[in-house]
Amino acid sequence: MTDKVKERTRISDEIRYAGFDDTGLEIFESQYPTEGISYNSYVILDEKIAVMDTVDARGTEAYFENLKEILGDKKPSYLVIQHMEPDHAANIGKLAEMYPDMQLIGSAAAGKMVSQFFESDLQDRFHAVKENETLSLGKHVLQFIMAPMVHWPEVMVTYEQTEKVLFSADAFGTFGALENDEEWIEDASHYYFNIVGKYGAQVQALLKKASGLDIAVIAPLHGPVHKDDIKMVVDTYDKWSSYEPAREGIFMPFASIHGNTKRAVLQFAKELEEMGETVITMDLTKEDVSEAVEQAFLYDRIIFASSTYDLEIFPVMNDLLHHLKIKNFQKRKVGLIENGSWAPSAAKKMREYLENMKDIEIAEPVITIRSTRKPSDDDNFRALAEAMKR
Repeated sequence: MTDKVKERTRISDEIRYAGFDDTGLEIFESQYPTEGISYNSYVILDEKIAVMDTVDARGTEAYFENLKEILGDKKPSYLVIQHMEPDHAANIGKLAEMYPDMQLIGSAAAGKMVSQFFESDLQDRFHAVKENETLSLGKHVLQFIMAPMVHWPEVMVTYEQTEKVLFSADAFGTFGALENDEEWIEDASHYYFNIVGKYGAQVQALLKKASGLDIAVIAPLHGPVHKDDIKMVVDTYDKWSSYEPAREGIFMPFASIHGNTKRAVLQFAKELEEMGETVITMDLTKEDVSEAVEQAFLYDRIIFASSTYDLEIFPVMNDLLHHLKIKNFQKRKVGLIENGSWAPSAAKKMREYLENMKDIEIAEPVITIRSTRKPSDDDNFRALAEAMKR
């Protein structure tokens, strides 16, 4: 473990970091591009020792080396399981085998999942905790808080009352390896909107519970430990989970087959900028859909521009709209631009997606380009620019 990783994960002499900083990971969950990621686990040293979650199978060797360095000949009394997703739970079976007297602690839903992921029978060692139940380790006291659907149904978070540490599971997590030393918010927005973003109401419920706690440290399962920036982190999550835009501007993702739709979009972007708008364009044929999902949630307005393809939406735009639908995209003003040489129908199909989303205002006019943008289209573009004003 490097000095940089130790610096970004330090809590105290009695609460130690045991996780794995995966600098080699390029794709998370087989779909999200990332420059590494950390799998965080913590150890609370007391009269009774508690291990907070395990790590992904990619980090098994390093994880057990870290545990050996922290524990020495001591044995943990408890493994607290906050989340059963394999990137945090992969080593539960091995840890349980290594310490046969160690008790497993988690929500009732987590207890059911343990037998799904591991063949060994761990049910007789599993204790299901309830909302606000506490567990004394000696000096340290753990308080368990249920957080279902943030972002799996079995999730709970744990508040350590003595040192005022909130072990927050996947909440407040981020993409990116700790070694990269990136600003939290840059990778956190990409992570939040793609991993947790669908469950805004559940995040709001957790934030309400957390507001009653005196929190000095937030220790998530991905990313750095938070101390001095707690208010910023919590306020950011409050805004994101309310589906309120974080930035003023127009995001304009486009799907162009031969380049004509792209040229029309870039020309329109310049015209909007001349009107004083902040405009962010994205070529969906070149960027990962998760990047577009992030930008769509960040900005207060969005214009979708797509070529027609087989009387449908060009596939990369269809993919973006599908992702936004399942991520609960809402509360935005939207513009539509379609292109078609013989039967333009992309706008109709895009509208069908959007009309099934909550609080989406579709601006008029919807623009139809016939193969290329022409001077005769200028009035429609000016009208759409006016309609998209805040």
